Order: sequence, then structure tokens, then C-alpha cells
Amino acid sequence: MSEYNDYGYTDTRPFHTAAYLLDPVLSLAGSLGPAARVLDVGCGNGFFAGLFASKGCEVTGVDLSDSGIAIARKAYPNVRFETLAADEQILAKLGVAPFDLVISTEVVEHLYAPRPYVQGCHAALKPGGRMVLSTPYNGYLKNLALATLGAYDRHHNPLWDGGHVKFWSHATLATLLKESGFGNIQFRGAGRLPWLWKSMVMSGDRMP
Repeated sequence: MSEYNDYGYTDTRPFHTAAYLLDPVLSLAGSLGPAARVLDVGCGNGFFAGLFASKGCEVTGVDLSDSGIAIARKAYPNVRFETLAADEQILAKLGVAPFDLVISTEVVEHLYAPRPYVQGCHAALKPGGRMVLSTPYNGYLKNLALATLGAYDRHHNPLWDGGHVKFWSHATLATLLKESGFGNIQFRGAGRLPWLWKSMVMSGDRMP
């Protein structure tokens, strides 16, 4: 984790993907009661954590960004925010009971070892609880279009410090979720036209 990029959050504005992720994230999260407990893994400046808190949920957010956590704590004082890694020790380090919902937006593409992260999210859920995560979409037609338009290097730019190190398709992300014990996998495309989506949002349930 020593090479983590803080991203330098400066305010509470939603990050650039929030607008088109909002509807599919809320749709897959499903109906949540006012006492529902939500964990936001990779919460950044707290935008999504604050959104679920505004719906009456009890929310905890974790991230490695010091600037993001500082802004989130100031903006959403009714939410618990902690500087923690996204790994299999999340719940133990928080020292709380399992959650009803885990959300994690645009995180998994930055992780060299995504399995401990998903396993930690699975362990942080109650039986029957749900994880909702998003990541940039990669598929045959989108990659073909990028290559045809000469935009592949820009899209997969290796010179972006702290950038994407994993490029997920529907099939590979579903496999990752299933390996960690998730079932009832659901999928939504987000942004642009079908099969050229900017991102995809998937959910999986911790089976009872």
C-alpha cells in the first residue's frame, strides 16, 4: 500500500463518474430500511456514503486517502470514516457487526490483488447482505472501437500514476464475485450506449 495515490480531494463534489453511476448503484442496492447499515469501501470524499446517510442509513466509509477522509468527516459528521485498506481485515479492523450492504465504486480496477478486497467485502456482510460495485467496462466491441479510433493508448494509459491496473469485463468481474462466495449476480451498464458503456455496476449477495 506504500504506492497508494491519494488523488488530492479538495471538496465534496461527486467524482466524475458519480452522475451516471447513481441510478444503477441505487437500483442494485434495492430497498433499504431506515436502520440499514451500509459500508462504503473506497469512499473517497464521502459522496456516496453521504447519499446513503441522507436516506437514513447508518453508514461507515473507509479509504486510504487522507485528503478524502478529512473532507468526508467534515462534510458528513453523522457518518463514521476511517483510513483503512480495502482487504480481508476490513470488518475486524472496524470492530463492528456485519453490514446489510457494501458499496464500492471505481475501486477494483486500481487493485493489484483484488481477491482480498472482495473477500473482505463478503466477510463484512450479513448472510443475505449485498455488495454493489462498479468499475470501468471493458468488452470486445468497446475495445475494438477504441483501437479503431486510435484511442486505445489514451484509454489504457500506462503513464497515469495511480491509474487502472486491472481491466474488467462482465465475465471476469462475475467470476471474481463468485470465487468469493457471492451469488445472485446482477449487472447494469452505466454511461454511453449499450456495449460501449463507460462503467458497469454489478451486485452479488452473500448467500444465507
